[in-house]
Amino acid sequence: MIGVTIVKFLTVHQSKIRAYAILLFSEFIIFIFLIYLNLSGLELVFLGIPLLSILAGYYVMTVKILSTKDHRHVPDLTRKKGDKGKGHTAIIYFTHGEPEDYNPIGWINQFREFDEQKIKFIPFLIRPIFLYMLRKKYIHVGFSQHKKMHTKMMKSLEERFRKEGDNKTRFYLSFLEDEPRPDAAIITALNEGASRIIVSEVFLTISNHTAEGEELVRKINFDDYGVSIAFTGPLWDSRILQSMFVERVNKHIEGTDKKKVGVLLVGHGQPKEWDMEWPTETEQEIKFRKDVLELFVKDGYDRNNLDLAWMEFREPCTSEAVQKLVQNGVEKIFYFSAAISADSIHSMCDMPELISKCGIPNNIEVINLGAWNDDPIVIRAIKEKIDRIRFD
Repeated sequence: MIGVTIVKFLTVHQSKIRAYAILLFSEFIIFIFLIYLNLSGLELVFLGIPLLSILAGYYVMTVKILSTKDHRHVPDLTRKKGDKGKGHTAIIYFTHGEPEDYNPIGWINQFREFDEQKIKFIPFLIRPIFLYMLRKKYIHVGFSQHKKMHTKMMKSLEERFRKEGDNKTRFYLSFLEDEPRPDAAIITALNEGASRIIVSEVFLTISNHTAEGEELVRKINFDDYGVSIAFTGPLWDSRILQSMFVERVNKHIEGTDKKKVGVLLVGHGQPKEWDMEWPTETEQEIKFRKDVLELFVKDGYDRNNLDLAWMEFREPCTSEAVQKLVQNGVEKIFYFSAAISADSIHSMCDMPELISKCGIPNNIEVINLGAWNDDPIVIRAIKEKIDRIRFD
């Protein structure tokens, strides 16, 4: 019972933490009391049996939690085969997604995928502790603004189409890790008569995330409905998106000499083992950020005060890069969660926490310019990718 309750305590929704904490405390008191009553002298050697029992309970509940199925809703495809639709285009705005409130299903799916691909990540018995740390971050920030921000971004994208005279194209939001899934959004679009579908991939790089989404989508037999489908591809090669970083710093520089400004583009990073399966994720993220730094140099910033860093897994770490900027004598440091499309736990919690531990002197102003978010330049970059699609 103790082993089972430990896992439940580590992984349940925050609204149930107190109940499981009380239950776990009670079980420990009973456990200690029973040991005290029944073991003495040489019998202490048998203490290993209940401890192994606790481990067994922990293991069994860990298996159960990590076997949780993804029960996100996918509607029935009610459109009849041969129905060519109403002639309009549907744009499926597809991005990573992050639940507003703590929900471990996204990471459970990720664990499962890594196990299937034999990619080493977090040891099996440590995964409940990982989910505990994820929940702790949600408690710290209150809730993730990721979904709300992407909803706003898609609305801005639609408004741009409408301003340019396109009143027929329809838009559907979808997420890899949240509701609705991309296949669910596409089925809705098909049921509403779409004749052409464009999946707008609002990601930075080609990775297992984009592959998962495409796999879900391609399970639908579009030929039955005479529907054409195309994918925009991620935004790592978008010169428009790259320009956003320079424009945003320029808006916040407030008269400081560009030669005294430090800019740090922080990527997420992935273990080198993952690069064997998805090398494009690291390659494209590095290429994208290096191209951004070149734009800063062209705009008058000092190359020595521009740097790349990683949140985890790779070098240089954020602290190392920040200390380099401090030693260069900068007056301001601007940092971005450069690969994050919209406010998330990473940009709202992890990055500020990493920066706060870097020991930056008080005389240096530090400004978090966050994720991409609903910047007009970002929306323009997304639309440019869509505009490149041509159907026969």
